[in-house]
Amino acid sequence: MIKELQVRVIPSMAASMSVLADHVAREQGIDKRTITHIRILKRSIDARQRTIYVNLTLRVYIQEEPADEVYEKTVYQDVSRGRSVVVVGAGPGGLFAALRLVELGLRPIVVERGKNVHDRKKDLALITKNQRVDEESNYCFGEGGAGAYSDGKLYTRSKKRGNVEKILRVFCQHGASTDILVDAHPHIGTDKLPAVIENMRNTILSCGGEVHFQTRMTRLVIEGDRVVGIEAQRTTDGAELEFRGPVILATGHSARDVYRYLSEAKVEIEAKGIAVGVRLEHPSQLIDQIQYHNCEGRGKYLPAAEYSYVTQVDGRGVYSFCMCPGGFVIPAATGPEQIVVNGMSPSSRGTKWSNSGMVVETRPEDIEGDDPLRVMRFQEKLEADCWLQGNRRQTAPAQRMADFVAGKLSYDLPRSSYAPGIVASPLHFWLPKSVADRLRQGFRIFGQKSKGFLTNEAVLIAVETRTSSPVRILRDAETLQHIRLQGLFPCGEGAGYAGGIVSAGVDGERCAEMCAADCRFLLS
Repeated sequence: MIKELQVRVIPSMAASMSVLADHVAREQGIDKRTITHIRILKRSIDARQRTIYVNLTLRVYIQEEPADEVYEKTVYQDVSRGRSVVVVGAGPGGLFAALRLVELGLRPIVVERGKNVHDRKKDLALITKNQRVDEESNYCFGEGGAGAYSDGKLYTRSKKRGNVEKILRVFCQHGASTDILVDAHPHIGTDKLPAVIENMRNTILSCGGEVHFQTRMTRLVIEGDRVVGIEAQRTTDGAELEFRGPVILATGHSARDVYRYLSEAKVEIEAKGIAVGVRLEHPSQLIDQIQYHNCEGRGKYLPAAEYSYVTQVDGRGVYSFCMCPGGFVIPAATGPEQIVVNGMSPSSRGTKWSNSGMVVETRPEDIEGDDPLRVMRFQEKLEADCWLQGNRRQTAPAQRMADFVAGKLSYDLPRSSYAPGIVASPLHFWLPKSVADRLRQGFRIFGQKSKGFLTNEAVLIAVETRTSSPVRILRDAETLQHIRLQGLFPCGEGAGYAGGIVSAGVDGERCAEMCAADCRFLLS
């Protein structure tokens, strides 16, 4: 017999299968010895009250062994003789598009401007060591995209749960822990995700697809009103290349050269809203104490605490974004004379710091003009201003949180996880007034909600601008093709249709399916 049960237990009980079995036997009035196996299907933490509970959905096997697998695996076929489809970008949108193409019998040719996930890691270390950014291999560009080395959080607000579950299963099939199928806020971790991404690439190659690293798209090949391929340049030697086939364009939210090319080529795009602000870093022990209502912090059985804050100030949202408990703040610029920060966490979430983006909604109408690239230009100017404030290096301007709210200078700064270093700067003075004033009011509101959150133990590190794409590449809602150019499928976060690893993966699969349908139509 198999029973599915929902239980609510304290953290120490949730940590022991034997104790859980005792609890289930007692609640169900059965002999514990008849319970042959317990599988946790879903797990979430309820920290709203002083007593912390763990909510579990269990599948209990009584006098029966589990016959089903933990998850359904995807079958990938040999596509070495299949029709080619060009996938530009090897971030989550591009990788999941390529894998779905393989499922559907099409042959993906993946073109990625950055390096493979292993070699890319060396360039990331050099940002701190040399204070210089490789324009083609950094925290945003390279195999795995921005998510590979910026946390690997898999939480999404997408309502398409079926597609989301498929994305998580594919990650597990390629080496991720099956815990991501269980946890309410799944997380792989920056130390584990690169190996998973490498396995995904190997699946594409073993099935007959191609992956070309250090190869940057320079232009679309257009015949009439149809995209039939791309021209590209190998960044190692400058060789000119051409790849033929319909194009899934999944370049990520920082490929500004692509946006400029599209604008010049009269490919329809529009300005899209973003969110702008800072990385806010607290001691993780303090966040644990606040969120778990306990001066001792999280204790033995609870993970590093997360938080989520949102409010409205003068008609614009102010909210936390990409919260990284037990993590690091990282340098995420993609070129010279820029400072951009982001956050990440290892799988253990075990560092001394917790951080999140604290950002203000910025809409296209907030920026003067009608240029479709105006939001991108706003990003660029703010990142350049930040670089000047950071002493023209990757050292980031920073200010203690309470000082920022009070409009005071910070004459010293707390220790920070940001490896290139931080330098005291009056963020309240030089950040755009529309951002600084709303952040200050938002912090006051958050401090009222959570005693101890608004503190000078926390530090603001500037600037967080790459929350999403500043451009939307217009596409048809039904076919997902560009509104004017057939054979072009703008995809994922870089096209303005996703926000994060999972939603980009979902959109990648949808674009692959629409591309396959278009290919069948052409052959019919």
